[in-house]
Amino acid sequence: MSISRDLIAEYIAHTLTETNIPLGKKLHTGKVRDTYEINGKRIIITTDRQSAFDRVLASIPFKGQVLNRTAQFWFLHTKDIIKNHLQFVPHPNVLVAQKATVFPIEMVIRGYITGSTNTSAWVNYQKGVRNFCGNILPEGLQKNQKFIKPIITPTTKPETGHDENIAPEDILARGYMTPDEWEFISKKTSEIFARGQEICEKNGLLLVDTKYEFGKTEDGEIILIDEVHTPDSSRFWDMETYEERFTKGEEPKSFDKDVLRRWYSTHCDPYAEGELPTAPEDLIIDVAQAYIEAFEKITGTPFVPHLSLHPEESITEALVRFE
Repeated sequence: MSISRDLIAEYIAHTLTETNIPLGKKLHTGKVRDTYEINGKRIIITTDRQSAFDRVLASIPFKGQVLNRTAQFWFLHTKDIIKNHLQFVPHPNVLVAQKATVFPIEMVIRGYITGSTNTSAWVNYQKGVRNFCGNILPEGLQKNQKFIKPIITPTTKPETGHDENIAPEDILARGYMTPDEWEFISKKTSEIFARGQEICEKNGLLLVDTKYEFGKTEDGEIILIDEVHTPDSSRFWDMETYEERFTKGEEPKSFDKDVLRRWYSTHCDPYAEGELPTAPEDLIIDVAQAYIEAFEKITGTPFVPHLSLHPEESITEALVRFE
């Protein structure tokens, strides 16, 4: 890997945790991304905030750059399947996007049964759920086992509160999508996931599961938005060691935020406890390395970070030049 633990440790004190760009209008502050409108353009800034269990748990050096550049890679490699909102990347943390009205549904697609959150396939399966978002699951599945065919398990995307699993018939009944929109979006979800798995496997990775978001432009076209196949939105496992570890009942080697999820799951109850323990420095470095290694494996290129002791200032300067 191209980045040393010492360099990551040095930049823990210089992560991008929040933005207050003195340009345009701030539209939204999400768990990870801040959205602005500047001169009629939609500007999405990916911070270093690390979320899991519906909370922001830490700030990871270079994470925002990794996410934004990974998403850029995938937007370019899936644009033949569906149009997306990417227009320009003026800074490693920044994406200029086409405006779109967001569907309030996250399209989760899973190739394996795994997970540790309340919406995950494995947690629900352990609870006895066999009809999972309209997918009938057989008895006898083991954690981290591959599905015969990937399954789509949508979740709601509320402004506040927790995501909830939802079946396609309920999506239609609540008016979140029309039947034609659901058919189109679910078809594109499967096609994008298949493309992602194909590219990842060529580079020694298994794309385990992921989520997509879609929006509708002013002229009514449905496009892919948000992020694609990043270590935040997806699980990636090491392909070479997967079978051996699965046979032994061991957890796969991962390159995503499961590194963080597993630590918190073993040290506390992330859903029940009000205040959670602070992520130790070694864990923060481990997460940063997992994200960087995922980027390098996916793209086949070394990760060269944009080094700035004042990342918000460098973003503002880039946006001023872009204007």
